[in-house]
Amino acid sequence: MVPAAARRAARPAPRRQPEGTLNTFWGHGGDYQTWTDYLARWAGEGGAGTAAEAARLPRLRPEDYHHETWVRFVNQLTGAVSHRLQAWADSLTATLAEAAADEFAAGRALVQSRTGLDTVRALASHPSLPEDLRNQLRTMVDGQIENLQRQLEDQLTRAVRGGADPKWAEERRRTLRDNPLTTAAKAAGAGGAAPPAPGGGWSYDPARPARRRVITD
Repeated sequence: MVPAAARRAARPAPRRQPEGTLNTFWGHGGDYQTWTDYLARWAGEGGAGTAAEAARLPRLRPEDYHHETWVRFVNQLTGAVSHRLQAWADSLTATLAEAAADEFAAGRALVQSRTGLDTVRALASHPSLPEDLRNQLRTMVDGQIENLQRQLEDQLTRAVRGGADPKWAEERRRTLRDNPLTTAAKAAGAGGAAPPAPGGGWSYDPARPARRRVITD
């Protein structure tokens, strides 16, 4: 009978995985965890409470992670962006409904809501993300902005068919077109005003457009 000590000595030493590889495979620790923790908070809070963290987010490279891990991260990232966009759209829609009889208030809500869009685009354009991923995220964000612009105008057409005042619908359509949500996307795409830098302009909830602020610029 072989002594236990000999049996242990005869076993080949287990192959040690690099700590970073093991951590990223399971999604714990390191830069991966820093990002996923941040995204979980940002998805629920928007810019509130995450400004300082945004500036410190580490650079990520897909080649540093297992394929499944990277896919999981991308899904969490796109999910967080989609969640914020949906919350922003719901809030804007509710604000426009409250301003049903006030085109000035509706126009102001549309202009102020662009701040929330710029904030979402700032995350999509974060310099610590790979360039191809940034491009895909911005395309997704811009597509959803254009889709919402169309939906708002289509709602007016359906409202008129349902008996709404055509004159009111035309005035609201003019307000939507004079203050298009797509302005932020076009400006960024044409090299205009850049999205807020990570850590700057992130101290508010982009899903809730201000309703009583006076725009002076």
